[in-house]
Amino acid sequence: MSERSIVRPDFRHSPSIDQVGAEERAARFTKRSIKKESKLQGLHLALSMIDLTTLEGKDTPGKVKQLCYKAMHPHDALEGLPTVAAVCVYPSMVGIAKKALEGSKIKVASVATAFPSGQSTRDVKLRDTKYAVSEGADEVDMVISRGKFLAGEYNFVFDEIAAIKEACGNARLKVILETGELGSLDKVRRASDIAMHAGADFIKTSTGKIQPAATMPVTLVMLEAIRDFYYETGIQIGMKPAGGISKSKAALHYLVMLNEVLGADWMTNEWFRFGASSLANDVLMQLAKEATGRYQSADYFSID
Repeated sequence: MSERSIVRPDFRHSPSIDQVGAEERAARFTKRSIKKESKLQGLHLALSMIDLTTLEGKDTPGKVKQLCYKAMHPHDALEGLPTVAAVCVYPSMVGIAKKALEGSKIKVASVATAFPSGQSTRDVKLRDTKYAVSEGADEVDMVISRGKFLAGEYNFVFDEIAAIKEACGNARLKVILETGELGSLDKVRRASDIAMHAGADFIKTSTGKIQPAATMPVTLVMLEAIRDFYYETGIQIGMKPAGGISKSKAALHYLVMLNEVLGADWMTNEWFRFGASSLANDVLMQLAKEATGRYQSADYFSID
């Protein structure tokens, strides 16, 4: 287990958050003027940061293969496009995705730990994680035990994340807080602190299965937690807002916020991701518009 998992702060003393202030600060990022060249760069960057995701009971090998093809070939009619960052699937589909993405630099991410509820035993969660990694997952997206967290059992949550981190081996760990169930920005901050000290490589807002999912105020609080953790430890942690970000304009607002809170070192898909498959089509539509001068019909883009 890494040294990050050994030092256990008193999480009751995480900073309190001024909700009105956070909402006002987040709103200001949406007012920034973005010029055309910067917009194009931002759209390419946003596309490269997307984790294309399919997490449904009706997932099939064919659907996963199709998603992997789209990940590698976002829009063949447009030259110079980046690929997306990763394809995220259930553990049972990791092997299929790994084979379909062979030869590319696209990562395979897998949800684990009784996603999305997290309502299972630690043994089941560990076996879920180890199976995903054994199938070839480069990244694991785990969910915290929100019931334990809301009951104030912070040490339980910490220990569980640390155990999952160890089970990940060389795979990077994204810890999903499911912020829509936490109830306040104070709790979002505390859950972020717990996850980072326990070994998270990324902290992530949501499963995408409940509302509200990602919001700018929540993401701002998590970015500030990452900043404070970096100042304290020198360890860089990634961020993944997930769910509800479907438009290019919103993605650009998130990138403005990311740049102003954490700076250029985080402006890569190694340290920032969007968990929003529907965002890819809107980004591609905007890029096609910039290249051709007109919008293409949504029929030209695959339904993920």
